[in-house]
Amino acid sequence: MRKTLLSFGTVAALLAAPLQAAVEFDFKDPKGVNAISFHLDSLLEPIAGTASGITGTVHFDPANPAATKGKIHVATNSLTVPNSTMEEHLHSDGWLDAAGYPQIKFEITGLDHIESDGNTTKAHASGSFTLKGVTKEVTVPVTLTHLKGAFGKRVNKPEIGGDLLVVRGEFSISRTDFGIRPGQNEDKVADQIDLTIAIVGGAPNA
Repeated sequence: MRKTLLSFGTVAALLAAPLQAAVEFDFKDPKGVNAISFHLDSLLEPIAGTASGITGTVHFDPANPAATKGKIHVATNSLTVPNSTMEEHLHSDGWLDAAGYPQIKFEITGLDHIESDGNTTKAHASGSFTLKGVTKEVTVPVTLTHLKGAFGKRVNKPEIGGDLLVVRGEFSISRTDFGIRPGQNEDKVADQIDLTIAIVGGAPNA
């Protein structure tokens, strides 16, 4: 009986090992640098801006990247453009309705088409993207760079251990798909919105 219990315990430990190896990375940046840029290449007024109110967590195991899961949220009122009047319109209920829909969300359910080389993983991240209350399934080509032991160096506190996860990616959405004035003002506000992600998550040692 004792031998059977020991064998069961060994098998259970082996099955649990991949879950234990996954690390949670927090994307609420202590340096306030994280941002996602967006670009609308309209005919009369190409628009470029950034969104800085980024939070969320991603569970990542470099030995098992297919099991990656997480969420990245962006505060809608953190979207900025150079023109203050245009920014006010952007946040209004006719466009993004920042008051009614305060969060833009990307929920990651997993990775596929995975190619790993050293500390870098290239893959397609699948999940759901929610904007102005509308959710669509998306696939985003991403590059994940796992920097072991680099957390303290980034925050200028080398005495703190821990890892970093850098996420980079580009994808496009249509404002029509999310009910944002479909078919209107397309000479000044393009339907296609190009998004560029370049953000860092940290996992400091406790």
